[in-house]
Amino acid sequence: MYARVTLAELHPGKVDELLQFLRDNVVPAAQAQQGFKGLLLMTDENTNKGIAVGLWETVADLVASEASDGYYTVQLARGTHFFAAPPGARSLSGEYPGLTTDNSRSVG
Repeated sequence: MYARVTLAELHPGKVDELLQFLRDNVVPAAQAQQGFKGLLLMTDENTNKGIAVGLWETVADLVASEASDGYYTVQLARGTHFFAAPPGARSLSGEYPGLTTDNSRSVG
């Protein structure tokens, strides 16, 4: 599994509007992408900061989404008015020991 972590500083008072934008635009676009596995978003309305974690099946799927005409690049450009500063992104990979194939946590 591969992840892109995006850190962002938002304009004050834009968190609810950003969440609606994500629900209406980003999530449906992501679900149409090959290898997309999920999107997690956490925000802190006190600091106007947020983190988004996009999950991808393969590194090729993640890289394709970052192409100049790819999903991530397009959606980020559409949402620039939410950001007080340019967001930063990092790609990560990992295995998740302790998780079974049905995504439930194994114990013992």
